Amino acid sequence: MKKYAIILAAGKGTRMKSDLPKVLHKVTGKTMLDHVRVAVSALSPDKEVIVVGHRADDVLASLADGPEFVKQEEQLGTGHAVQIVAPLLDKDEGTTLVIAGDTPLISGDTLEKLFAYHESEGATATILTAIAPDPTGYGRIIREGGQVTKIVEQKDANEEEKAVPEINTGTYVFDNKALFDALTKINNNNNQGEYYLTDVIEIFKNAGQKVCAYSLDDFEESLGVNDRVALSQAEKSMRARINHNHMVNGVTLIDPETTYIDADVEIAPDALIEGNVVIKGKTTIKSGVVITNGSRIVDSVLHSNVEVRNSTVESSIMETGSNIGPYGHLRPQTILHENVHVGNFVEIKGSTLGANTKAGHLTYIGNATVGEDVNFGAGTITVNYDGQNKFHTEIEDHAFVGSNSTLIAPLHIGKNALTAAGSTITSDVPDDTVAIGRARQTDKIGRAKKLPHYKKLDD
Repeated sequence: MKKYAIILAAGKGTRMKSDLPKVLHKVTGKTMLDHVRVAVSALSPDKEVIVVGHRADDVLASLADGPEFVKQEEQLGTGHAVQIVAPLLDKDEGTTLVIAGDTPLISGDTLEKLFAYHESEGATATILTAIAPDPTGYGRIIREGGQVTKIVEQKDANEEEKAVPEINTGTYVFDNKALFDALTKINNNNNQGEYYLTDVIEIFKNAGQKVCAYSLDDFEESLGVNDRVALSQAEKSMRARINHNHMVNGVTLIDPETTYIDADVEIAPDALIEGNVVIKGKTTIKSGVVITNGSRIVDSVLHSNVEVRNSTVESSIMETGSNIGPYGHLRPQTILHENVHVGNFVEIKGSTLGANTKAGHLTYIGNATVGEDVNFGAGTITVNYDGQNKFHTEIEDHAFVGSNSTLIAPLHIGKNALTAAGSTITSDVPDDTVAIGRARQTDKIGRAKKLPHYKKLDD
């Protein structure tokens, strides 16, 4: 039997108080819509259709694979949103999932179980339900003799129905042809003046068709994000899930409650991460990596046995055995090869440092290619920008850059060359050369007594 999926992503999300479409708000670094699509992908649907509406172009631009979509010009309710998918699906035999794009905590495992239950029961419709500690605001599942008879929205429920704790999560599985046939029979005679998808349940029951409900084991998965409070709840829950999975897979998190790891981060077993660490984007961390308190890693690759001590690494690569910190900063397009040492208050941007090179402290390296076994003394600066253009510095193997050297790009420093401490280097330095670029010291004996700062010492 073929499987189809309809993802509802047309809403503006008024309660979010944001111009950004609701489904594009992020949870652990991924949009809510992306989270839902990852869960749906566990079903390997034969066709996936996304219903877009508010700022549809922005929603579609966020989806790299160009899925099929329909546009809901007016938001007239969930029933209407599914109705407009009919030209793409209503002739097909199969089973269709309908899910909201603002339910980022739903898991692929849950959707697989929902489908399996639906098929085992031979149902026309199966509703994913949950028992809510406080059901206020949710549609209620109304049963008679244990069987689902209808779903009543909060604003249309009477007092007895409002007391029902079983709620509709907004996720359903339907016989595809039966769904689109029933949608032709719904109306908007309700307090909202909208076409409710939930009305098809009563249509099925009145036609003697079987309607089932599959209850979630974990109520958290049912969370629909309608405001910033729920968004923060989703973030906290997803982060706890992510951290739990990493720890189960062999990663040591010293303080999981203060460790923030995005959904797409990959971490190998035997990595150790201290508290107050943020790891974002598409970061990959290999075995034996140590990341200490206060570090921030974004879109980077950290190979085996790398150490990041209270530092920031952005869009960079640290190869095996390299280390940084404390208070170091790797800016985008930086590569540290094996066993490179970057110390405290060192910033590197758009540069490659060869194996065993060291920049111990108080140094800026920008737009440079640096060979192996190069040593940077404290206070070194590559002057790569003249206010209009960026220029490149090349430093070859075994060079020694003396403390407080200023290297004016474009510049080439040869193998085994040395720049004397305090030098400003403006010309290329050949191999095996010592370059001294500083003014000769001149002493004016006694001249200090005539300067405003001078204070005569007591005899």
